[in-house]
Amino acid sequence: MSRLTHMFNHPATLVVLLGLAAVFPFVAANEYQVYVMALAFVWAIAVYGLNIITGYCGQLNLAHGGFFAIGAYAVAILTADHGWNFWPAFAVAGLAGAVFGLVVGAVSLRLKEHYFAIFTLCVGFIIYMLLDKWDALTHGPLGIISISPPDGFGFVDFTETRPFYYLVLFFLALAVFFTRRLSASLLGRTFRAIRISDDLAQSLGINLMRNKILAFVISTVYAALAGGLYAGVVRFIGPDLGNFMHTFDMIAYLLVGGIGTLMGPLLGTLLITWLTQAVQSLEEYRMIVFGPLLVLLVIFFPKGIAGSYQAWRARRASREMSADQRPSTGHDSGAGSTASTPGTTRAGPNSSSNATAAPAYAHTKTNESAGDSKGSGNA
Repeated sequence: MSRLTHMFNHPATLVVLLGLAAVFPFVAANEYQVYVMALAFVWAIAVYGLNIITGYCGQLNLAHGGFFAIGAYAVAILTADHGWNFWPAFAVAGLAGAVFGLVVGAVSLRLKEHYFAIFTLCVGFIIYMLLDKWDALTHGPLGIISISPPDGFGFVDFTETRPFYYLVLFFLALAVFFTRRLSASLLGRTFRAIRISDDLAQSLGINLMRNKILAFVISTVYAALAGGLYAGVVRFIGPDLGNFMHTFDMIAYLLVGGIGTLMGPLLGTLLITWLTQAVQSLEEYRMIVFGPLLVLLVIFFPKGIAGSYQAWRARRASREMSADQRPSTGHDSGAGSTASTPGTTRAGPNSSSNATAAPAYAHTKTNESAGDSKGSGNA
């Protein structure tokens, strides 16, 4: 494990990062920047879920955005249409993500590699069509408005941007903490064994189907809870939220940040979010700038920001270790050869050949002596 991984896994580092996020609203230029950062944190939670099924377990789920929409619609329908408070609806959103994830995972995970990806892409499209056409439940293309925000307590009012920012930050910290514990656990090592090879995992006695479904359900719960938070902060959603393009956005966040790493989902989401904001003023020309920037990131950081840095540190440590071993071995052997033969000539260009010839000469002399002794015995 690289030093970067140790650094990010260290509790003190995580506390420092959490502290920097906590002071962001006080240094932001305006409230809109706080709002954008809160939305970025929401998407980062969903990307952490995608990282579990794709980065750790090696299964590319192209319906992840659909489960994000399921969580958002669960909160929207229960609060706007049935008068529920946000928190019970939020809990139901997580439960809905788990149930739908279990059903879809039990069917789709019987397929492998690109067949699984194609199947989940179809599932995502079905979710989008249901959100768009099922008017009686989802209000169809009109969407749902007047979604209730999270209920506050005391003097805390989550209808304001700053308190909601800290609420989302709290859930993001929980997502990072849980992902860190999962990665370091036996279950996390089981997921990585499955990612490397199904045959390898089976040879170790791992139940492939059960662990794949578990990883899938955990990832869909992440996505659904993030969708519930999204509905609470935006307070209006439409069927476009289930568009599979959101899944590809999250895959881009994960690839840029570093797939299979702890901090990759957060780094990729924040970087692309703020790059998008930086080129927003270019209007219809923004993709001309934004597209090549993403291409350059993929070219120069093929393993993502966190993954490429870890690989660089690992190569550097390997070179330093090789450099330390090479001179010490040469000097020690040379010094030992010189010191062990007092009175010999100083080592020169032919010293290696002399050293090679010496054992052969000794072997010849031994054979001659043995021959003489044998001859004497016969006589």
